[in-house]
Amino acid sequence: MIQPIEGVPASVLAFKAVGKVEASDYDVLRPAIEQAIKERGKVRIVLEMGPEFDGYTAGAAWEDAKLWAPHLRDWERCAVVTDHKFMADAIRAFGVIMPGEIKVFPVGERDAALAWATG
Repeated sequence: MIQPIEGVPASVLAFKAVGKVEASDYDVLRPAIEQAIKERGKVRIVLEMGPEFDGYTAGAAWEDAKLWAPHLRDWERCAVVTDHKFMADAIRAFGVIMPGEIKVFPVGERDAALAWATG
């Protein structure tokens, strides 16, 4: 499931993945991202995938691709907070094709990720 992280600066979206992320979780993520693009033109986002994160279903992976691809030029900064090596490596590899900035932070450095995404 994807849960909003409360108490973050208004210029940043922040979410935490807990358990298995499913396609229906994008019903929360998609409107928030589209609203940020509408209001600010760009998205600054922090995604946390800590020890509670248990991966994506196939449907969630498809929804993820459908969400990110059309908005590729709309990402200004994306901070990913994770100790999952596979996820960190995948994010770094994907970051090469992103026009915006992307950075991976270890779990426990959410505040640093939020500061970077805000800055």
